[in-house]
Amino acid sequence: MKVLRWHPVDEIRGKLSKVLLGKSIALGVTSSVSLYRSVDLARELIRLGADVHVVMSPEAAKYVTPRLFEWATGNKVFVSFSGEVGHIALAEICDGFVIAPATANTIAKIALGISDTSVTVLAQSFLGMGKPLVVVPAAHYSLLTSPPISDATKKLEELGVTIVPPVVEERRAKYPPVEDIVSAVEASILRGRDLRGLKLLVTAGPTREYLDSVRFLTNSSSGKMGVAIAREAYFRGAEVALVHGPLTTAVPHYVRSVSVRTTEDMLEEVLSEVSTRKYDAVVLAAAPVDFKFSSEVVGKISSEIERIEVVMTPTPKISLGLRKVFSGLVVGFAAEFAGGSIDELTSKAREKLGKRGFNIVVANDISRADIGFSSEYNEVVILTDRGDSVVVSRARKVEVARVILDQLLRYLKLSEGPG
Repeated sequence: MKVLRWHPVDEIRGKLSKVLLGKSIALGVTSSVSLYRSVDLARELIRLGADVHVVMSPEAAKYVTPRLFEWATGNKVFVSFSGEVGHIALAEICDGFVIAPATANTIAKIALGISDTSVTVLAQSFLGMGKPLVVVPAAHYSLLTSPPISDATKKLEELGVTIVPPVVEERRAKYPPVEDIVSAVEASILRGRDLRGLKLLVTAGPTREYLDSVRFLTNSSSGKMGVAIAREAYFRGAEVALVHGPLTTAVPHYVRSVSVRTTEDMLEEVLSEVSTRKYDAVVLAAAPVDFKFSSEVVGKISSEIERIEVVMTPTPKISLGLRKVFSGLVVGFAAEFAGGSIDELTSKAREKLGKRGFNIVVANDISRADIGFSSEYNEVVILTDRGDSVVVSRARKVEVARVILDQLLRYLKLSEGPG
């Protein structure tokens, strides 16, 4: 009688998304005190559908028992390899390898080809097979910034390894947010470094238009869509800059970013960026406020006043201002009230495509409460001025960002022509 393989971990597999369903990922764990956070990383990858196989260095196994990772993944944990030649088998069956955390010692050994632990020998196997390798450094900051380790990190990047920059606090290079590592793994396995060499400017979030020094007009944009695009583009190899208004989501610490307040501020910063740097594309994912108060009061208007009459005037359209100085690819966004109708949403998006100087427009239906502003999910229609049309059904914003960047890359390649 055949015994069915089942483990409680299967109850959460694919619960968040099935984007990694059918993918096997090796997770390398080395001896940083932050290694306990890799349990959460493993579980998050499983929630996206992945099958996770953990490999621990002998020193890491002294910090946390391998049994914890066996519980977390439902798979045998390797601390050493022997007759089963696991370093070859895992490299064959797994689609990618993420080392989190990676000590300075581990980084140096991989760069030099030293294979004296299960983690470093598996890394060499992945490099030899040309498969994705993601490294998440975590150590005292002085170690990672020492010339030998800095050189080793640069060498790994030159070999195509994706480095997830640590969060630097208190002179320590700390384990980054799990969300960032997951994004790096997704991008590496599903797309690779296909945006390497491109420079992208992205806008995100709302703007604010002030009535007085404390009261302002804004909207419910969180900035999650623009941040997701910036993060995805970064891990696919692009050089990214982010101009954003007040966000309710964290800005990736490894992306160069500029914070602005008003719509005019955002326009000025965008124009400054494109005038001082050569960008291949600008992605206008922000939701700038369309109207402002005709005047702003310095100080605070008394709450004892029974009636206030205000005059609103339009704010500048960022895309139209951008088009006066930038002739490259512009991706715009359109938040439309379409009542759940894809046809109506497409029609309104096509109208925006022509009016706003976009090459690509991404439209979502704000009449739906389950997507869009402040949600982790979106559903969009993507149109191009070449007549292409793509519908992205409801998905996490990072997955929507992936498709948007796919269309951006395709547009740029077609613009280059044959060869």
